[in-house]
Amino acid sequence: MPDMPLRILVETIERLELVTARTQLVAFLVNLFKQTPPEIIDKVVYLVQGILWPDWKGMPELGVGEKMLIKAISLACNISEREVEKTAKEIGDIGKATEKLKQTAQSKQTGLTIFAFTQQPTGLTVTNTYNTLVKIAMAQGEGSKDLKIRLLAGLLKDASPKEAKFIVKFVEGKLRVGIGDATIMDALAVTFGGGVANRPVIERAYNLRSDLGEVAKILASKGIEELKKIKPEVGVPIRPMLAERLSDPREILVKTGGEAFVEYKYDGERAQIHKKGDKIWIYSRRLENITSQYPDVVERALERIKADEAIVEGEIVVYDPDTGELKPFQELMHRKRKHDIRQAIKEYPVKVFLFDLLYLNGEDYTLKPLPVRREALEKIIDKTEDFTIAEYIKTSNPEELEKFFLEAIGNGVEGVMAKAIHKDSIYQAGVRGWLWIKYKRDYKSEMADTVDLVVVGAFYGKGRRGGKYGALLMAAYNKEKDVFETVCKVGSGFKDEDLDKLPDMLKPYIRDRKHPRVVAEIEPDVWVDPVLVAEIIGAELTLSPIHTCAKGVIKPDAGISIRFPRFIRWRPDKRPEDATTSSELVEMYQRQLKKITTEQATQEQL
Repeated sequence: MPDMPLRILVETIERLELVTARTQLVAFLVNLFKQTPPEIIDKVVYLVQGILWPDWKGMPELGVGEKMLIKAISLACNISEREVEKTAKEIGDIGKATEKLKQTAQSKQTGLTIFAFTQQPTGLTVTNTYNTLVKIAMAQGEGSKDLKIRLLAGLLKDASPKEAKFIVKFVEGKLRVGIGDATIMDALAVTFGGGVANRPVIERAYNLRSDLGEVAKILASKGIEELKKIKPEVGVPIRPMLAERLSDPREILVKTGGEAFVEYKYDGERAQIHKKGDKIWIYSRRLENITSQYPDVVERALERIKADEAIVEGEIVVYDPDTGELKPFQELMHRKRKHDIRQAIKEYPVKVFLFDLLYLNGEDYTLKPLPVRREALEKIIDKTEDFTIAEYIKTSNPEELEKFFLEAIGNGVEGVMAKAIHKDSIYQAGVRGWLWIKYKRDYKSEMADTVDLVVVGAFYGKGRRGGKYGALLMAAYNKEKDVFETVCKVGSGFKDEDLDKLPDMLKPYIRDRKHPRVVAEIEPDVWVDPVLVAEIIGAELTLSPIHTCAKGVIKPDAGISIRFPRFIRWRPDKRPEDATTSSELVEMYQRQLKKITTEQATQEQL
């Protein structure tokens, strides 16, 4: 089988770590992909992503802790574990420490100082490296710890110094290349797709399969036309369609084409339910397999989805069985933490409110208009009180929309979602657009809306918060540039227990310097990988010379920030790329400005 030296991948990774410009990142990846045989392009893509397989597959993690890693390095370099620990402490990076120890070991063997990585012959290839890492992850049960150490030690022994550093960082989960899936897709389009014009084809395939390695392999081996044939597959999660947000019913209806389905927006866990015969899969908004958390929903789905094969989407919401009152999303967190799932079902019963159909008995419904999808959904669901269709109306009247919104709030939900129903109202997997628009109760207070921002840094507290983190540096996602731009520093809204949990929450993501995908001009005490998402509210949006969100778009040398930001809650159901975008904040700022101008004009007339 065709293969490629690991050296080529590692050299590319080293170059990627030194640049931040999107065009350069794409160029380096294109050069890598051109050298990669189509048969192993999936493995190369996974390794660049820092994964062995997509998370949704539910496969084992590597399961190699720091002590096991030190033992493996010790065996590979033929030195004591104490020496490994000492070198790692001096350098502050176990990956770089491994590189240095390998160089020393090779120097002793040859009597020569190793000056150039390219002069070192190596037997490691992408395939044997990847397959060994898979064996390490799959080693389970009695004796697995020793087997993992032996396999990793063997891999490191055969590696060159720079390859060893790469392997250690990969195993640690700290392969911080600084590129996102969007950049990889750009490179795939240039290399195998005939240019950037076919980038949307690649993105749609990825959104339907949620596996960039698989998409790359189909593209490289069979071409762009084969990729166009991809449709949903039961058991494989589809990346969810996302919504824009507005706070004016008239503007909402204009954006949706004059008429819309307006449905309750429930404060629950978004769930994609797959059915095939007597098998059910449930995936979260982040594409995590959460089937085991909801055996009651599995049971209902088997009974009440009247189709052999289907993919439906909805919200799972906790409720009070005595009063029927719907409870907030946070209540589901209690259920996730419960070890006794049967007890959790009793304490935190749920209802399921479905709102879309993506696939039915071999037919792709994502390309059909919403009214067609909704009609088919109604036909296949045997509705009951705890497994039903989301409450909705069809309207072209802004007053009727507002009345329905107020009714929704009165019934204990977040607000409403307005959805276009014209002929082009397809399901845009993985895309945020004006076909769906959120109108939430938060829009009636303070800022025009809450926003979801990503933690990119932390500040040490003072006074009562001394000795712990007291504030976080938050960022929005710039989709066009595939980077995270700072918006605000938030220290309000945290309960004492929130602050107590922060060190453990942030620990896996702390880094010694700014992440390559973070654009910041403010320096926190600690930099953090852009992974955690939080919901934030504030007094208003304002312009700031120190924040980089949409810098220069509204005013030269000024970005968008939030005045008096306040933490609301964590959003573990959202990926960092699902966060509020920089362009959304620009639109929110412009609407805020327009509203202020209108109010001022009204006051002058009075």
